Amino acid sequence: MGTAALKHVIQSVGLDTEEAALYIAGLKLGSAPASDYGKKAGFNRITTYNHLEKLTKRGIFSVVRKRNIKYYQPISPEKLSIEARKNVEALDRVLPDLRGLMGNHHRTPRVRYFEGADGIRDIYRDTLTAETDLLNFANSSIVRNFWKEYDKQYVQERVKKGIHLKGVAPDDETGRKVQGKDKESFREIRLVSVKEFPINNEINIYDNKVAIISFAEDESEVFGVIIESKEVADTQRQIFEMAWRYAALGEGARRKEKIDTEEGVAKVRKDQLIMFE
Repeated sequence: MGTAALKHVIQSVGLDTEEAALYIAGLKLGSAPASDYGKKAGFNRITTYNHLEKLTKRGIFSVVRKRNIKYYQPISPEKLSIEARKNVEALDRVLPDLRGLMGNHHRTPRVRYFEGADGIRDIYRDTLTAETDLLNFANSSIVRNFWKEYDKQYVQERVKKGIHLKGVAPDDETGRKVQGKDKESFREIRLVSVKEFPINNEINIYDNKVAIISFAEDESEVFGVIIESKEVADTQRQIFEMAWRYAALGEGARRKEKIDTEEGVAKVRKDQLIMFE
């Protein structure tokens, strides 16, 4: 990766253009006075000194004095990465407070578009920010064919974050297998007729968002959207609740049918035994 690209990445953790240039210069110089930094980065003495002092106060650089001259040295890239993660975690913690400050002028729906396998995984990562139950229409087989490590990399992370999922899925072999692991996976799935409701795409409803994923055999044709709108999310919750109740009725009927069938088989077997008495 070139120097320009490295500067861009470093700026993303909170450094401006000149500070990023000084950090990269420091990695090459090691412990050095401000004058050497200025020459390496192409800045004048005052600009270089002011930036280095600010970066030292922020903990990005350390400083030692040798013969009355200050020698500056940047923290390692590993420590810079840790500092960046701390900033992200701090922002995540105050997100509810920041959202609470949003007035009516922020009510315009926001739509984000995603393409390809990486884009779809970004959508799944966004669902892991949910503060409400995750309501889900999905085909258990399709998503696991698309993402082989879905249960290990996504489901386990959702469970770890304590995000409960309620899902409606087709009643097929994979659906029943997945449903059998509901308790350990912190979810409740209800199954519907695979013939009447095949469900080939996926919808996730959470917070004020609705995420829609359209799968395809060619990963380059997979795409999805996240719609951020309280009104849209509330309507989709009502639709989900209707499907959720319908799925419960269907499962009750199937259980009754199974019991009736088992009782019928038992009666036939009893009649067969009587024949040999």
